[in-house]
Amino acid sequence: MNLIISNSSMEPIYEQIIRQIKSMIIDGKLKEGTVLPSVRILSKDLKISALTVKKAYDCLEQDGFIITVHGKGSFVAQNNKNLLQEEQKRKVESMLELAIQAGRHCGMKEKEIRELFELILEE
Repeated sequence: MNLIISNSSMEPIYEQIIRQIKSMIIDGKLKEGTVLPSVRILSKDLKISALTVKKAYDCLEQDGFIITVHGKGSFVAQNNKNLLQEEQKRKVESMLELAIQAGRHCGMKEKEIRELFELILEE
């Protein structure tokens, strides 16, 4: 698994891991039942604390993206289409919020932003 960790990012390392693994699952790069690297192996590969990886895996499990079987490891959970769709919607919502903030930052009025949004939807 190819994860890229940025120590200079404002995003905590465990959240970088979560984001990238979720993205791989949503994009279909990690299929249902795929074995994830053990906490120790991933922490060694990324040169980070095992506790950081454990925290990321715990969050992924809590969100329903992976399951952990004691003594066997962590696996990509059975695809829950509703869960994946909800995650994708959150991603789109986040991007739209950024676009609106960028528009407001450069002085666009709400009406202009709506018109631009409608224009893009028509394409």
